Amino acid sequence: MARFSPAGAGAARGATLLLLAGLLLACGDGSYRGGPLAEAGEPAPRLAPAPPRPLKLLVVGGSRGVGREVVRLALARGHRVSVLARHPERIGMQHPRLQLFSGDVLDERKVARVVAGHDAVVSATGTAPSWRETRLFSAGTANLLAAMRAAGVSRLVAVTGIGAGDSRGHGGWFYDRLLQPLLLGRIYADKNRQEAMIARSHAEWTIVRPGFLVSGPAERRYRVLRDLDGVRAGSISRADVAQFIVAALEQEAWIGWTVLLSN
Repeated sequence: MARFSPAGAGAARGATLLLLAGLLLACGDGSYRGGPLAEAGEPAPRLAPAPPRPLKLLVVGGSRGVGREVVRLALARGHRVSVLARHPERIGMQHPRLQLFSGDVLDERKVARVVAGHDAVVSATGTAPSWRETRLFSAGTANLLAAMRAAGVSRLVAVTGIGAGDSRGHGGWFYDRLLQPLLLGRIYADKNRQEAMIARSHAEWTIVRPGFLVSGPAERRYRVLRDLDGVRAGSISRADVAQFIVAALEQEAWIGWTVLLSN
């Protein structure tokens, strides 16, 4: 693998910033909204006023992003939640039904100890964009699946993203032609390995591919898509992704589905 000098690293960071700025502009001007999504897929699921029963959930990567939103909503719904993250203190919340575990999903023994005793696992692991090879998603998922099998935990919801599997090519010109191949290619190669591993596993799984993630409250206007013919992904808030995940767990729904979530 090539090594970068400090100057080369600075140039790489500059290129990265330009690519990310372009993506933000593309998302911000509405070019990813509307189109086939207005008529395609199923509408966002609705949560019952109260869950059928309280669940004990493990959220891997729950200290930020979608994972943190899942934790927040699950606690509000009356569930017990454990978080496994390298820096769980960054979640920035305390709750009597919240338990934090410091550890890495690549640590097989740690994962085995934490998974036991839960009803379901949510995998929301993330990493910064990089040109380097990664096995974070596939190796981490292998550890989770092994620990789940040993502990008798069957339910898994895994968050991957637009560009994994057959969602590749459905992100719009800038994302499909520039951002993903130049900056996210190796990450998504591992997400493909992760998805294939989950699909052939023993688990009762749901794979969630969010569109372009944004901040903000849950609007519940997104669509749940399996058939991507003619679809170009739009934006979706992390809170809306969390709403779908919690609904899938509470309703024991979308098992064996790989779905794209997008406005």
